Amino acid sequence: MNHPLCDSLIDAVTAGLAPIQQAFDVYQNECFITRPPEFFCLELCGEAGELANLEKKRWKGAPPNDAHTADEAADVLIALMNFCNARGVNLAEAVASKLARIEPTVDAER
Repeated sequence: MNHPLCDSLIDAVTAGLAPIQQAFDVYQNECFITRPPEFFCLELCGEAGELANLEKKRWKGAPPNDAHTADEAADVLIALMNFCNARGVNLAEAVASKLARIEPTVDAER
């Protein structure tokens, strides 16, 4: 049996993520040239790397730049949505399934 918060999270992901992913797909298809999934995968890796680099700088004592961090986090989300759409991955289903699978592991760690 899942923790009630996990069930609530799964419900929120299932209800909320699909329309967001669909809106990204429509926007990408209407406003940009078609790109292969490999392009979006590399874009995702690059954007995640930029976000990681900001965190590394913070870790080493650089003053935080919250606006830059938010901008890079947004880039990661956009790239993830575009990759999933290009690959035909239903992100809501994938995340809900993953949460349901890891919940017993999380419960054992409590």
